[in-house]
Amino acid sequence: MDKLIYLIILLVGVGVGYFLGRKGGILGKGKNKSLIKQQAEEKKRNKEAILGILETQTPLTNNHIEQLLGISDATATRYLEELEQERKIRQVGATGSHVFYEKVK
Repeated sequence: MDKLIYLIILLVGVGVGYFLGRKGGILGKGKNKSLIKQQAEEKKRNKEAILGILETQTPLTNNHIEQLLGISDATATRYLEELEQERKIRQVGATGSHVFYEKVK
């Protein structure tokens, strides 16, 4: 009987610990907010850096952005697409290795 009580207490303790420690739990919420804020700030800095680079360096390709900022191909593509949608840059060329970007004047 004592072993059963200890087992139940152990399982309840593990469950409570899991709930409090997981990402969406009480203890994890502040971490997520600061991480999201940090990622948003990094994204803003990187997009501003792309615009700054375009002031001095044209044409600029997706590969240049990857290398200069140290980001992945997918991230560079997403940033460039967002800047296009914001009408801050424009894509010259349709697809492939001959595509480059320039700043909208």
